[in-house]
Amino acid sequence: MKLNTRLFELYKGEYGNLTKLARAMAISTGHIYKVRQGKRSINGKFIIGAIKAFPEYNLGDLFYVEGQPVKSSSNLPEFREYARQKYPNELDEDLITMIEDLIERQRAKT
Repeated sequence: MKLNTRLFELYKGEYGNLTKLARAMAISTGHIYKVRQGKRSINGKFIIGAIKAFPEYNLGDLFYVEGQPVKSSSNLPEFREYARQKYPNELDEDLITMIEDLIERQRAKT
């Protein structure tokens, strides 16, 4: 199972280039390029950055698993289980909870 992103399809309309996207996501430009090239997997910092940069989108709009959309925050326990399986060492329970909270706060704003 591999987590993929639609950010590289969406960023041009809002940010114009990857450097501006990286700034909005609060991550390095190198990180963005490595994810885009498939040299680095999507991690918690990237997910949080994507939510910051695209607050108007839900998680299922920004990320997908093997061609199938990730279920949105109405099914967060599925996201939690996926995160535990895919990133057992990179994402601890606190970070997963933080991601879920960010998603819920953004959803409440819209």
